[in-house]
Amino acid sequence: MSPRVSPEALGGKVAVVAGATRGAGRGIAAGLGEAGATVICTGRSSRSGGIDSDYDRPETIEETAELVTRLGGTGVAVQVDHLDPQQVHKLAEKLRRDYGRIDVLVNDIWGAEKLKGAPPEWNTPIWEHNLDRGLRILRLGIDTHLITSHHLLPLLVAEPGGLLVEITDGTAEYNADRYRISVFYDLAKAAVNRLAYSQGHELAERGATAVAITPGWLRSEMMLDNWQVTEATWREALQDNRGDGLPTAPPAFASSESPRYVGRAVAAIAADPNRARWNQKSVSSAELAREYGFTDVDGTAPDSWNA
Repeated sequence: MSPRVSPEALGGKVAVVAGATRGAGRGIAAGLGEAGATVICTGRSSRSGGIDSDYDRPETIEETAELVTRLGGTGVAVQVDHLDPQQVHKLAEKLRRDYGRIDVLVNDIWGAEKLKGAPPEWNTPIWEHNLDRGLRILRLGIDTHLITSHHLLPLLVAEPGGLLVEITDGTAEYNADRYRISVFYDLAKAAVNRLAYSQGHELAERGATAVAITPGWLRSEMMLDNWQVTEATWREALQDNRGDGLPTAPPAFASSESPRYVGRAVAAIAADPNRARWNQKSVSSAELAREYGFTDVDGTAPDSWNA
């Protein structure tokens, strides 16, 4: 089993990771960087400020771009609010001028972690749910993907072989008979799986592929902060009686994964000359790890969906 796709696999390829500031987006940008791609890292949180994020977090798109470059790719940070069609249109114009095309587009825009609430707020019925918060979840989780695809897919189909990746939570099969947190969250995550299906229908005749990928229990920056651990010490969260009032994670956290795992999943499909076999599919990072043989950063191959 190889830890990742070879460092030259995506050399000369241009990828856009929309929503690359943190979490899965940063991990995906890093995974593509490991494979040698040029990665345009977009998002609202920038060292230059100017665009408010729904989170009060320190991560920036510049940090992600620098990580991509350290890992062997070429990272480029571009500040974009993907809810603003004009800003995304300007991004498309810049990409057309600078590169003429893109080979990979990853729609990982989300930003609704706080809006979905903590576990005690889950399962709130729609008539009791805050409507403004619920509609904001849909705007952040669906509208952003539609706006980004509308403006950037012309660059993806400029040459055959392009790849569109929609990032969601749960495969279409898993979500089909499970209620996910709230009506609004459930709809957002199911819709993104369907977006890969419907866009794949439209892209196929133009020689491009669309696939939905879900990570498992993700050790994002926010998740690590929640358990007061780091990526290097995350297993300490599973210990009983941690002391100093530190919380203990549930046993299922043992099968969690780093953001790089889903990043390597995206890189593996992008490097596969037979990637069209995934068109319109909905798969997990763990499923792709079994198919392509890559591992997480610690050498494991976690699968929280089947733990």
